[in-house]
Amino acid sequence: MTHATKEGTFKYLKKFGNYSKDFYRFNGELFFPSLGIGTYKPEPYKEENYIINYSEAIKTALRNGIHFIDTAINYRYQMSEREIGEALQEMIDAGEIKREEVIIASKAGFIPLDFPFPDNPYGWIQANMIEPKLATKEEIIIDQHCMTPAYLRWSCEESLKNLSLETIDIFLLHNPETQLGYVEQEEFYARIEAAFELFETLRSEGKIVAYGIAAWNGFLYEEEHMEYISLTKVMSIARRVGGLNHGFKYLQSPFNMAKPHAYSYTNQQGEDGMYYSLMDACAGFGLSYLGSSPLLQKNLFKRSFAPKIGELMNTSELTDVASALQFARSAGAITAIFGAVTPSHIIDNTILAYVPNASSEAMASLIRESYAV
Repeated sequence: MTHATKEGTFKYLKKFGNYSKDFYRFNGELFFPSLGIGTYKPEPYKEENYIINYSEAIKTALRNGIHFIDTAINYRYQMSEREIGEALQEMIDAGEIKREEVIIASKAGFIPLDFPFPDNPYGWIQANMIEPKLATKEEIIIDQHCMTPAYLRWSCEESLKNLSLETIDIFLLHNPETQLGYVEQEEFYARIEAAFELFETLRSEGKIVAYGIAAWNGFLYEEEHMEYISLTKVMSIARRVGGLNHGFKYLQSPFNMAKPHAYSYTNQQGEDGMYYSLMDACAGFGLSYLGSSPLLQKNLFKRSFAPKIGELMNTSELTDVASALQFARSAGAITAIFGAVTPSHIIDNTILAYVPNASSEAMASLIRESYAV
């Protein structure tokens, strides 16, 4: 099998029968861990951020019950994908894991460049994008973002090579709101439609199973904001392009103690004309919500959490990091994606596999009273 399956992901979770019964979640197609492993590293121009090897971290995650891996072609100049590919291939060859047990998500939209960082990044764009006619200069926004079908196809096929895979389980359009402010709304949604048409083609070719959008603030702003994305409009595009069996199944955005808007802010219109939070809107449209940045790139920890947080999250005996991850996985996300390079940090985080989720009452109380920071 070339992709994750219901049977494969269920077989995987059965290996961890001593974990809490709610550590794994089922979205009707796959069984997800409530914590996923991500491979983004901020400040990419720091050399150590793209020469550090993530392979051991990925293998540690897979050996400890975390079988959802999130990446993007531009993370660390394509090195994150390549190291995931190395780790997966090694474990598959050793008989430790099967492809159908692992859920892989990658993203396209940002220009990845390549490792080592080119002396002239603009020359790289000219040689690798403009001259091969993947995009015109005008279709590349602020020298970093592109949504042309030709570029997105190239990005997907390069990701498959990097990952040493035949099929990507979840392919996400990466921060499309980057283009708002540079293109008009009508053009923006036309580009989303062209991207979705390409994604449906990639599905038919067996290169991806499902697709979605990974945004930062786009789905979280108020409607009047320049970078606001309407989930209703995006869903209409998916239905128009792919019919009732379209592959638009996932949406990713930040959710953490300092940025709980996906849970608490009613800014997305549902099919009934009423407004809902992003998580509730996703549920109404049948989308699985993927929570990113649960630790806000460590910015949550500038001072110690109040004791009340541990009490509400059932993590009083654990660290502030555990409390933050507990918060992130206890709302409506099917998984909360944390980044880690050090295997010991992954093992520390999987202590939550033995802890039941925080209650909805505790989550509402924490958000309402803003205990977080």
